Amino acid sequence: MRGNRGKMSLKLRRRNEDPMREYDRLPPELRAWLAAAVLPWRPRSVRRAFDKALAETGDRDFALTRLTALQGRLVARDAAAVWGPDHPAVQGEQTSK
Repeated sequence: MRGNRGKMSLKLRRRNEDPMREYDRLPPELRAWLAAAVLPWRPRSVRRAFDKALAETGDRDFALTRLTALQGRLVARDAAAVWGPDHPAVQGEQTSK
């Protein structure tokens, strides 16, 4: 059962956590980012990636920019696996490297 994930190559994993409780614990800027995200991120994954970027940069806005860049790379990789290397998302990622 795919639910509302659409066509993608991401693996489905069952979890014993409460994603809404984790979402509610996120800071407002991360909740806003996650609400507009393209991929079905888990709140814990977003928090981990954000905390890592924040530790490296010390800047919350730049950490959010790094999350967006990470999501772009994941979309490009997924687009290549699902639709092939000629998909525009893949092409855009190759030119931005």
